[in-house]
Amino acid sequence: QVQLVESGGDLVQPGGSLRLSCAASGRTLDYYTVGWFRQAPGKQREGVSCILQRGGRLYYADSVAGRFSISRDNDNNAVYLQMDNLRPQDTAVYYCAAGGATTNNCLLERYYHKDNWGKGTLVTVSS
Repeated sequence: QVQLVESGGDLVQPGGSLRLSCAASGRTLDYYTVGWFRQAPGKQREGVSCILQRGGRLYYADSVAGRFSISRDNDNNAVYLQMDNLRPQDTAVYYCAAGGATTNNCLLERYYHKDNWGKGTLVTVSS
């Protein structure tokens, strides 16, 4: 089992940037596909971006493509989500999860074991 902790959430103005971190312990994160998800108030959790295991492909939801960028830091056993040009509709709790998906299914919650999720970090985009 891998333990995940998200950080980096904050209050930011529209057009601003944040970098979220997903730090892992217990297992080597590069062995897993890692997904970033978010849940806005009153809405279902949705996939934002994911990166396949062992340096595999990257995927983005249409709503964030061109603004968000996912990357790995194997030296620090972490995955990052760089978020630029933030919009009020990006406001949500952001979660990372580790799993074994091998295609763009990595944007779907059901491909991640319930025990391989972090507790989330809050991003608020507001002026």
